[in-house]
Amino acid sequence: MRRLWVLGVMVAVMGLMSCAPFSRDIPYATLESRYANGASLYMDLSDGVRMHYRVHGPEAAPVLVLVHGFGASVHTWEPWVERLQSHYRIISVDLPGHGLTRAPSGYSFSAGSNAQLIEELTQRLNVQRFTFVGHSMGGAVAVRYALAHPEKLDALVLVAAAAWPREQQSSGRTPLAFQLLRNPIGRGILRYVNPRLFAERGLVSAYHDRSMVRDEVVKRYVDLARAPGHRALLSSDRNNRGDPPLTPEDFAGIGIATLVIHGENDRIISVEDSRALAAAIPRARLVIYPDTGHMPMEEAPDRSAADLRAFMESLR
Repeated sequence: MRRLWVLGVMVAVMGLMSCAPFSRDIPYATLESRYANGASLYMDLSDGVRMHYRVHGPEAAPVLVLVHGFGASVHTWEPWVERLQSHYRIISVDLPGHGLTRAPSGYSFSAGSNAQLIEELTQRLNVQRFTFVGHSMGGAVAVRYALAHPEKLDALVLVAAAAWPREQQSSGRTPLAFQLLRNPIGRGILRYVNPRLFAERGLVSAYHDRSMVRDEVVKRYVDLARAPGHRALLSSDRNNRGDPPLTPEDFAGIGIATLVIHGENDRIISVEDSRALAAAIPRARLVIYPDTGHMPMEEAPDRSAADLRAFMESLR
């Protein structure tokens, strides 16, 4: 029955494709003129990745490295940057296939490979220790990094993290784009179809407060999804093959102080997954925000930034 439903969805989407023009890529020069700012920097890393990142705050302050979720970019962290940049050195990054970061066609996208890029970036920036903050998919990158390089981390912050083992996850509402990514036909659709067909619907699922799904937000997500190579990279069948599966026991081995944040009304990742994460990680603290969806740093910026700062101060 489920397979028939998925097939029906794909047929409907292909019907949309037949009557809607395929969307062309937008050149990086155009995107950078729209979405880069004075804090934007670029670094050429291994595997041909040219990473876009932003740096804010005093050089001598404790360092926060912020990694976004699937489909997002450094822009999702701006509410926290505004509230925290006077207290911390903040480095926000665009992962391959996202934002203004460029990656070669052969790049294999996974939480592990992205964690290795963060290691290379921080080494090149001479960052000796930092707190890794990961949202949604970025939370999975943060966990992989914490398991591989615990000696580099002061703390770990998991925001609505997609990190709990899939077979252990509570059921949630899987966005259509994610469902399509799980099969070859769906990946082919996503590679060519206009991202606008999915962006607004996905954002409505992400935010509890639908008024936050403004036209300029939808446009930014769609524009950046149309960066050259992004759709091909994220829909590649090579992705997510190199990471060994995690078990609940792996999280018990994370000895780093951890803050787990989640919105009670998250429709993409169940709040129960964060409860499980917080229970499994020995030094974890759990904070759940009412009337908040999948984007606590945007939907509850004052409360979540204050809780992050209080957590950081407690480590002293």
